[in-house]
Amino acid sequence: MNYELSEALAQLIREKSLDKELVAETLEAGLLSAARKKLGPTADIQVSVDVDAGKIEMSVSKKVTTRVHDPSCEIGLAEAHKIRKDAKCGEILPVQLSVVEFGRNAIQAVKQVLVQRVREAERERIYNEFHDRIGEIVRGTVQQVDRSSVIVKLERTEGLLPAKESMPRDRFRHGEYVRACILAVDKSSKGPQVTLSRTHPDFLKGLFAGEVPEVADGIVEIKNVAREAGNRSKICVVSNDEKVDAVGACVGVKGSRVQAVVRELGGERIDIVPWSADAVIFVTRALSPAKVIEAKVCEEDSRIEVVVADDQLSLAIGKGGQNARLAARLTGWKIDLVSLSQKETLVAEEKALRVDVENVDGISPKLAEKLIKAGIETGQDIERLGTEGLLEIQGVGEKTAARLLTLASEAVAAAREEFELEKARAAEEARAAEEAKAAEEARAAEEAKAAEEAGAAEEVEEAEKAGADEEEDEEIAGDAEVALEASTAEDVREDEGEDEAVAERKETNVGSNEEEEPADEIEPADEK
Repeated sequence: MNYELSEALAQLIREKSLDKELVAETLEAGLLSAARKKLGPTADIQVSVDVDAGKIEMSVSKKVTTRVHDPSCEIGLAEAHKIRKDAKCGEILPVQLSVVEFGRNAIQAVKQVLVQRVREAERERIYNEFHDRIGEIVRGTVQQVDRSSVIVKLERTEGLLPAKESMPRDRFRHGEYVRACILAVDKSSKGPQVTLSRTHPDFLKGLFAGEVPEVADGIVEIKNVAREAGNRSKICVVSNDEKVDAVGACVGVKGSRVQAVVRELGGERIDIVPWSADAVIFVTRALSPAKVIEAKVCEEDSRIEVVVADDQLSLAIGKGGQNARLAARLTGWKIDLVSLSQKETLVAEEKALRVDVENVDGISPKLAEKLIKAGIETGQDIERLGTEGLLEIQGVGEKTAARLLTLASEAVAAAREEFELEKARAAEEARAAEEAKAAEEARAAEEAKAAEEAGAAEEVEEAEKAGADEEEDEEIAGDAEVALEASTAEDVREDEGEDEAVAERKETNVGSNEEEEPADEIEPADEK
């Protein structure tokens, strides 16, 4: 094998991260296949490839004979002497082969085998690589977007992000970067099929690991995630170092860390809950922001009854039951939420329906004492135990067990009937009281309406009276104004008459003065 071919193989191994032994085996298989096509299927061919040394050795074992009948497995003595001078008839002689002898088609076939094996090896390597990274976050470039999925370009392969694994607010454009977690890796004829997800809880875990060093280092552990993608999530965290606050580490200074995660998720709300091994404490924290008054655990069916204040019930349940649903998934408990008033009603009902075994007709005091010692205090307890449970009590046989069940069932049924009758009577009284209250309210409303109408009529009457008085005042004022105008006109006329009389008198006086002036002139001087 020449130097150029050796370098080409070395480059192929580096670029594709292939195993040298795999390349050697592939070449050997390809050359062997080409040799068999040339020499026949019965030929005894040996192929050896040393990639490091750059050597290919091929040979076919042939029997030395004086007369050749099958050239693929026999060689003449004369030809054998050319290979080895001391060759003898009957012995098996290895005859060296050259790739050139196989022709162009054979070499092309070897190349195709090599390419095919390299492709298969690369697919297997990619499959193993991504399969080991399931749940890990990867970053890629959007290549294609359609209604059903998004094709994302990853390292050496493509990822498929189905629409159902995308969040409601996700809007992708060609060429932009996108982050998602590896959901699954499957083999297909076209190579490994990598399925991505942005809705899986592992995506949320991975985002926190990227933003919170304490999570990445294992100091803070995310125990569980309950998520309704794009809307709301709850995560529970615990610190493996008593000096580190798990919730504070995830929130960050002024909420910087959790806000970075929220932005990536398009505004999804995230509740960070401190984990606790105590079921009551854990469930109480998980139902936050609602305040829990009381919680009671039932281990038998993994159920926990939670009591909250009446004004906290809707908050504990959440919109569409979301808060309670996420809390149940986060904690792994079935949560029965009741308000304080509902709990009080249930307790009162349970108390009213309780039938103590000593009060069950037909059960003797001695038998009742035996049942109480066995932890059976009520007729309801007898019903829950059934025949098999009663038979486990010492001294109780099949007949006694059957009789106890009958007596308990009758007593419980009678108590239930009495309770229902009392409940119906109470409901009837409540209904009657409600009707009376409604009638009283209706009567009060009618009286208020009548009073309002009477008040309105009185206001109208007063308004009309005020209007009439105002008109009368206006008439009086008008008459006074007319009289005043008439008086003023008369005064004016009188003043004008007086002025005329004065003027006439002045004229008369003037005329008289003019006639007397000469007399003044001839008046004799005073005698001395």
